[in-house]
Amino acid sequence: MPAMSEPVVSAEAVATPVALPFQVGARTLASVKRRLVRLSVPLEQALDGVPLTLPGLPPQADGYFIRALPDAMGEALHALGLRAFVRQSYPRHYARLDLDFDAWFASLSGNARSTLKRKRRKLAEASGGTLDVRQYSRPGEVGEFFSHARAVSADTYQERLLDAGLPADALPEMRALAERGAMRGWLLFLGERPIAYLYAPAQGRTLLYAYLGYRAELAPLSPGSVLQLEAMRMLLEEKAFAYFDFTEGDGQHKRQFATAALPSHDLLLVRDTFGNRTTLRTLDAFDSSVALAKRAVRRLGLGGVARAVRR
Repeated sequence: MPAMSEPVVSAEAVATPVALPFQVGARTLASVKRRLVRLSVPLEQALDGVPLTLPGLPPQADGYFIRALPDAMGEALHALGLRAFVRQSYPRHYARLDLDFDAWFASLSGNARSTLKRKRRKLAEASGGTLDVRQYSRPGEVGEFFSHARAVSADTYQERLLDAGLPADALPEMRALAERGAMRGWLLFLGERPIAYLYAPAQGRTLLYAYLGYRAELAPLSPGSVLQLEAMRMLLEEKAFAYFDFTEGDGQHKRQFATAALPSHDLLLVRDTFGNRTTLRTLDAFDSSVALAKRAVRRLGLGGVARAVRR
């Protein structure tokens, strides 16, 4: 990977209120708001080492909130004279799509390959011996995809518990992306009933892992994993994109399908004011206490408690 250069500062952008949560597991106990300019580093830019362009900070803004920042870019940003706080660190998993399916599948771990084969076989048996996976990418197909995907999303734990399902107002944006060939959607059916969906908008030559969900009562059939596997098969045959970006955050699903990972973090860069310093110190102390609690219960072998405080 090329060495990272100094960040470039461009014209001013708009700052919006951002809630910075105090979280234990998926539960938000409280939050504090700051006006921040939000940025996210595209995968291709991160891999190529192209410097991050920072818009000028508006007078009323507290700072920047930068998602998926490669660790190698961080040092230059820390030198800008703003207070820096790493919100979370993680490997940014992605899959190359310039391989054929067999080469991609062979790049996965032996355990991942055997697990995926078993899950696929189990769901195919429940479906009468074959899988019914449908891909959607054209403007005239988007309405059907959205209708079925929303029905599935309403039955997922992401929407019911975390308010993180497929947005109800996503259809216009989907159609606009489809007009440019810049989205892919997949549905997995059991009989005539859709049971899982995957939605991936494009950013240049990269597809983004935006939303995946499946009907909660069918979790034993692993529909999410099976649908991801079949989507990868279609993408590797299509060769229309270069990468599948599993975006920020870690997780077994992302690790299972990725071919590589880029060490990354989410970074807060804020003006050096009393209020901002207090906010960062409080967030840091809270996150440290949660991390300490997780380590303690793991040492005691209390796996169930550890899962309860997982972030």
